Amino acid sequence: MPDYIQLLESKLSPNQKQALNAMTDVARARGITVFLTGGAVRDIVSGASVRDLDITVQANPLKFKKDLEKAGFAITGEHEPSQTVYLRFDKQARVEISASRTENFPKPARPEYKPAGILEDLRRRDFTANAMALSLNEGSWGLMLDPLNGMADISSRQLRLVGNYGFLEDPVRMVRATRLISRTGWEMEERTKARYDNAKSEGVISAITAVQRGYELEEIAYEEEPLQVMKALETEGWMEHLSPAWNSRSVDAQGLERLHERLVQLLMAGLHPDPSAAQFRLLTAKLSSSHLAALKRLFVRSDLLKQAQALDEDAKKILQQISAKDAAKPSQLWKLLHSAKQDAVLWLFFTGKGVTIQNRFENFFTKWPEARQKIPNAILQDMRILPDVEGYAELLDKLTFAFMDGELPNEEAIRKFAEPYSPPAPPPPVIVRRARAVKRVVDPKGKAKGKKAAKKAEEAAEEISLAAEANGVAPGPVAELAAASPTAKAAGGKGASAKTVVAEPLAAKSVSKAPTKVAEKPGASKQVAKAEALPAKAAAPEKKKPESSKLAAGKPVAKGASGAKNGSKSTTVIKTAKVTKKANGAVKSGAKASHTEATSRTKKPAKSSARTHVSAKPAHKAVTRKTSAFSAKKVGKHAVKPAAKKATAPSRKKSSTKPVMKSKGKASAKTSGKKKSGR
Repeated sequence: MPDYIQLLESKLSPNQKQALNAMTDVARARGITVFLTGGAVRDIVSGASVRDLDITVQANPLKFKKDLEKAGFAITGEHEPSQTVYLRFDKQARVEISASRTENFPKPARPEYKPAGILEDLRRRDFTANAMALSLNEGSWGLMLDPLNGMADISSRQLRLVGNYGFLEDPVRMVRATRLISRTGWEMEERTKARYDNAKSEGVISAITAVQRGYELEEIAYEEEPLQVMKALETEGWMEHLSPAWNSRSVDAQGLERLHERLVQLLMAGLHPDPSAAQFRLLTAKLSSSHLAALKRLFVRSDLLKQAQALDEDAKKILQQISAKDAAKPSQLWKLLHSAKQDAVLWLFFTGKGVTIQNRFENFFTKWPEARQKIPNAILQDMRILPDVEGYAELLDKLTFAFMDGELPNEEAIRKFAEPYSPPAPPPPVIVRRARAVKRVVDPKGKAKGKKAAKKAEEAAEEISLAAEANGVAPGPVAELAAASPTAKAAGGKGASAKTVVAEPLAAKSVSKAPTKVAEKPGASKQVAKAEALPAKAAAPEKKKPESSKLAAGKPVAKGASGAKNGSKSTTVIKTAKVTKKANGAVKSGAKASHTEATSRTKKPAKSSARTHVSAKPAHKAVTRKTSAFSAKKVGKHAVKPAAKKATAPSRKKSSTKPVMKSKGKASAKTSGKKKSGR
């Protein structure tokens, strides 16, 4: 089932659409049902061009002619017995509106009319192809009515009579059949052909009325191939009954052919002239004035004759406008020809013989298609100017005119011209990033090491904090450094606060209370992290205490306790080795060991601030300090001997808690004793 609403939109010309909408508005305002019927529906379904619009209403259109005139229709004729009004809308669309009715023929060509519904109106028509209707009413727009199966006859391209006595009741139907067959190339259905031959042989054609004769003669001028139709009517003998003086011999055949060539050019350029008036001038070119006057008196509609007489005057006006300076540019010529009367433009193009006129029309036919093809769709898309943007059609017309006049030579000019129509760029998309899953370190055996590494890092941080407290240094920065280390974050699983500690050289103001770890696990010499110290500003005196008992017990030695009793100068030289740092893939850097010699004479030991350096290696490996032999030779008997490398390392918990606390306690006791002795 075809979409008839879409066919109405695609097959009708813009002017015909406007006429149809205006007609439906008038009918709805008066509460009248309205249908598109007859030849218009046949042409829409068959794919032919729609020549005129046949409208059927269930009312008398003669009673609301004023409403039609207010809607923009011009009344060109009327037939009161059949309640038919002939209209023209905007000088382009021809419309015929009639009341739905039934017809009864007591005599040939003498019908009696009665009001009826739309289905009865369709059944009284001539052929099944013309007995269809499309609803134009609200709620049923586009509904097809086909009570006599006219769609099948259109598909088979044949004419079929609605009634068995159609040609005898109304003989003018034989003229219509000949005209339709000549235009469409269809054939009459077998029974219809037999009835046609019988009616022709009986000579019932002589019963047609003057109104029917004038209507059929005028229809010849509205045909697309009028000369072909006229010759077909002559062959059947119908022209002798319609108008004996008007035949194919009175036609300017060459001029008619040239007119059709000009018409095709204008149609391709976007103009839609009505050629009927120009065709009538050429169809009657060789007809005498008396015969022409008699022919004009037969016409039911007056608009064709008025348009034919006004062609010369309208063409002169257009010629003056084209020759003026206002039409010097191609775009100005284009606007002028589209705003002028289309049938007058066709007549000027056909009759104009001057070089100027022909050159102007040649530019019109060549510049317009080329300019339309130059529209840069890629640039418009890049500027976000799409068909749904407001003013898109207006921009296309302006671009076309600019290209016609050569005002846009490059891409920069095009972008500048189209910039006002470019919508703002859309906001950037919001990207929601998902948190990465923390990977746990797995050894070759498949055991997870994340929790162990986290536990060791926490223990190492605890040792650092306790050592810093013992030395009088705030533990906050060191602990935070250990927790924030990239290596620590990468080593453990979820919720790990500190996995490893990054080594950092820190400057110490005093080393009097700094505990020294001398224990080391056997076989771990290659993985020992060596501490690095910056030069101290003031070294505190160091007291020496016998180490034998503490070494035997496996405890760290607290340096700087013995030398202070005698009040003698004490010198301690601490040699620190290179420190290897590994934090978040940093490059290995080594620092040369520095020798620091500090000498002080104080009755009261100075408070020291020592910042401890811890290796980025795993926290369970002990940190050792070596006393250089060079410093021992220099200070003589006051030197501190280096601790044994192979001393047994204490357990992690003991080395991180108890030795530091004891060292702190002893140091505080000796300090208090010195205070008393000094007093």
